[in-house]
Amino acid sequence: MAASYLLLRGYLRDTLPGNFADDALDELLTQYALAFVGVMLVALALGWAVAGRALAPLRTMTATAREVSQDRLDRRIALGGPRDELRELADTFDAMLDRLQDSFDGQRRFVANASHELRSPLTLIRAEADVALANPDADEAELRAMAEAVRMGTERMERLLEGLLLLARSQRGLARREPLDLAEVCERAAGHVRGEAAAARVELRVATHPAPVTGDAELLVRLVENLLENGVRHNRPGGWVAAGTASGLRGEAMLEVSNSGPRIEPEAVRRLTEPFERLGRRSDGRGAGLGLSIVRSVVDAHGGELAITAREAGGLAVRVTFPRPGS
Repeated sequence: MAASYLLLRGYLRDTLPGNFADDALDELLTQYALAFVGVMLVALALGWAVAGRALAPLRTMTATAREVSQDRLDRRIALGGPRDELRELADTFDAMLDRLQDSFDGQRRFVANASHELRSPLTLIRAEADVALANPDADEAELRAMAEAVRMGTERMERLLEGLLLLARSQRGLARREPLDLAEVCERAAGHVRGEAAAARVELRVATHPAPVTGDAELLVRLVENLLENGVRHNRPGGWVAAGTASGLRGEAMLEVSNSGPRIEPEAVRRLTEPFERLGRRSDGRGAGLGLSIVRSVVDAHGGELAITAREAGGLAVRVTFPRPGS
């Protein structure tokens, strides 16, 4: 820079007479300085505008994140524009909020339904007790009827609490894993359900083949029991429930349970694994509405896949696939 200045000064002194060289040099330096300042101001303004435009999506994300709370999970960034890194980040954030909202909504429904399911037998027990207490001349038959109603109410609450505990346990994941044969698990579960099937006049068919699997034996037995009980309870006299196991070509263990019964709309099938969702809204009190929810949770805990379809002739067909042991 200094060398250029000296060369320019020497050139001007050689070409211009007297003090004109110094005056011209000062004028030129002044113009250069003004031009430099102008260019810098324009560059700063453009840089500020570009930076502001580039950071606007980040400010939108920050504002949305601040507005999100447990009671305001419906907020979304919904960023438009080209599909660049910021757009991808915003879409990922929105997808995370979708999952959070679904989780919170499901939790609220679960708590509301659980409260209702627990309140119903308690209300029945209290009503029976109030009736008995209001009648000082109640005979033995009336007292026995009240006691039977109380027993049924407590049994219903016991089944519900047992289902809730099992659901919570399966959602925590597997505390232990052991090598098992899904065929033996299926036979064991079928033995627990045969009495109920016979009482309902439903034929229970079991055809098993070896199917190695790694998992929690108690949870897997409950999974198969729930599927068999669901098939028996949502059936008709003279109907059937079929269960079978097999090992796939890649070593995966497969369980299939199907049953006869009333026809089910495909839209209803998608809701069956929701807690307290019942087929036909049965009111016989034998189930807590958690059977297929527990099945879904146990399958997820074992890293498996669950497929439920409605049979055209009526009833359901359920397939559970567990990964190959060691995979």
